[in-house]
Order: sequence, then C-alpha cells, then structure tokens
Amino acid sequence: MRIESSVTTVSWIPSEAIPGLIRLPFEVGLGHYDDPPGERLPASIPELAASGEIRFANDLRAWAEVDNGRIVDAGYGGRGWIGVTRVELGPRQLSFPAIALPDIRPEPAIEGTTVRFIQTSGGKVAFPLPRKVTRPPFVQIAPPLVWTTLALTLHADGRAERELVGASPFPRHWLYDDQGVLIKKSGLTDFRTWSDEIFGAKTPWGGADSPALVTEVESALERELSRTIMRGGARPAIRKLEAGRALVEQGDTGNNLFLLLDGILSVEVNGEALAEIGPGAILGERALLEGGKRTATLRAVTACRVAEVSAEQVSQEAITELARGHRREET
Repeated sequence: MRIESSVTTVSWIPSEAIPGLIRLPFEVGLGHYDDPPGERLPASIPELAASGEIRFANDLRAWAEVDNGRIVDAGYGGRGWIGVTRVELGPRQLSFPAIALPDIRPEPAIEGTTVRFIQTSGGKVAFPLPRKVTRPPFVQIAPPLVWTTLALTLHADGRAERELVGASPFPRHWLYDDQGVLIKKSGLTDFRTWSDEIFGAKTPWGGADSPALVTEVESALERELSRTIMRGGARPAIRKLEAGRALVEQGDTGNNLFLLLDGILSVEVNGEALAEIGPGAILGERALLEGGKRTATLRAVTACRVAEVSAEQVSQEAITELARGHRREET
C-alpha cells in the first residue's frame, strides 16, 4: 500500500516588519509589504510564487510503501519555489526574481512503522543589503538568505505529522497541511539579525539552521480585522515591548484594541499564565464590553511589536464576536 502526504510553508513580509531607514523604499512605494497569504493555499504553488504575493514557498511532498504494517520504501516529491520582488517605478511595475539555492534533503529515515523526511528550501533575496562585518571596510553589500526547514513524518497507519523545525529569522513563515489549510505560523521576525548575521556558515547551506518559534493560528475573524486595521484609512500607532514588559495590566482602564504584529504575548489572570498568543491575534476587546477594565495582564514573552487602534475602527459586532472566543480563564 502506498501512502502520500505533504506540508508547505509560504513566506511573506508583513506590515511594519522592516525597521529604520531600510523601510524607506517601502514607504515611498518602491517596495511593498505583503498581504497575509490566506487561510487556504491556492491550487498552484508555482503560480503563487510567480505572482509576487509571497517571497518563496517550500513544498515538501513525500510517499511511503507499506507492507504488513511496516514501511519498506519511501521517497521525496515537491521542491522549493522562489518568488519575485515587485518594484513600482511610476506607471511601470518591474519584477526581480530571487536566486534559488539547491534544496537540502537527507535520505528518508525509516524506522519500522514510521518514516521521517526533512527538506530545506530557500535562496538569496533579489536585492543586496548592507551589513556590518569585522574586517575593513567593515560593511559588506550582499543579499541575505531566506529559507524554511520542514519535517514530515508518515506512519504506516496513514497518519502524518508536520513541523516547521527551522527558518530564517525573516520574513514571516506560515505552515499549511496537505489540504492547503493553515495550521501553524512562525511567531517572531528579526530583521536586524537576519540582515546583519545570516550568511555563510550561519545558514543551512553552511551547515547551521535557526530554530523556528512556532505559534497557533488565530481565528478567521482576526485575520480579516488585521487587514482592516493595517490597510484601512487611519494608520495605527505601533508600540514595541521588550521581553518581560506588560502591554496592559489586569484592572487597568482602557478603550483601545491591540493587534499583535510580531512576537509572543502571555495572557495572565490573577497572576496565572493561561495562554500564549502569537502574531495576528487581536486583544483588549473585553474591556470595551465589560466596563472599560482590563480583564487580564498581557505580558511580552519575547520582544513584541503591537498595533494600537481605537475601538471606533472596529465594528461593535466584531468586538462582541471576538470576546466570545477570548474567555481564556473559562477554557
């Protein structure tokens, strides 16, 4: 009997993810941030990569032959797909492809009733960036590398386990199952580390990988509202938090909503941590419905970036629906 499955990542640049002067091309329209890819992948990964809507995709597909309950043979399918960078020059739009590097695939690891596949895909971005080095002239101009490392474990009974085991610190990486459904996402982007340090030996092609901080998926409503907040008319205020700092304290008064752009926040009630929340989550809505008092402390587990918006930018119906799903002290 033959069994097959897959796991895919798509990588994209979220709003406000680039700091300092390097974001200038994005501000004047030469470069662009990306819209979130969506809850489901389109049917064609090559077309998605070629569209410029994502930066690259890692599509790991695999098969295994099962005989008498044991896996006797296995092999890879799929590949990495490098995207393009779109640049606006007046009325013209130009596309610059990134440079793909060879996929890295160890031999399938067969152990009786299971087989594990690992695939690293990625490449060099389309444009070089300056970075500091320790030798004269102390600045090097070179394109950084982007990648993800996926693991897929097939069981003889047909089950499949999917993991994002490594990734470049930038940009954002989303993980999809064999039905094209979003199941996990990377929780932290670090542009400075990526642009300054990720080259040569500090990449999978140099023998090293970077672990990926993986978080759960937010609700479809939160994804819809995040687009409204970041792409709407009023630009939100962006706040940065160091690890360990509180965004709000339980019992504080407040009438603003928060969209977590990057990093991990802990939700604490009466001093007890109830959940950890990743990018895309919208928080703070219960204070708007329950007398203006914060019902939980939100504390940064990692460095975080948060968009802060007034309640008027989100409909009352959406706030009520969000609150129904956010009673974490009851669940």
